[in-house]
Amino acid sequence: MHFQGEQSIKTSMQTVWAFFMDPNAVAQCAPGFKSMEILGPDHFKPTLAIGVGAVKMTFTLDVKLEDMREPNHAAMVARGMAAGSGVDMRAAMDLTPESDTVTRMSWTADVNVTGTLASMGARLLEGVAHKQTDNFFDCLRQKLEAPSS
Repeated sequence: MHFQGEQSIKTSMQTVWAFFMDPNAVAQCAPGFKSMEILGPDHFKPTLAIGVGAVKMTFTLDVKLEDMREPNHAAMVARGMAAGSGVDMRAAMDLTPESDTVTRMSWTADVNVTGTLASMGARLLEGVAHKQTDNFFDCLRQKLEAPSS
């Protein structure tokens, strides 16, 4: 499955970059997030509970950041397994300032799901993924655009 989009985030490009470089911050918005093991500044293992229709699984992903060009480009690869299913993902983001206080994020993600989750949830998988992506970006905007106190 291929996903792409653009988001306008009402905060500085450096703030958006810092958020995405903090796996614990990103995890707060990840649907189904359960736990995080940080292995290094560019390598971590989040555990996520995924549900598509009646199929529910827990994946531990091996995530590595790559092709980092601070403060405007980052990419990641992730692989994970759950009982009888697997997921491989590549994603990238590009940040450009619209102003000092607004950042435009262009992003892409290519996801390949195999096994039970793919066969049993195939008809629902893409719709669920779109909904979870929308939820992620709604959460991200709430965290980054919140007035500082």
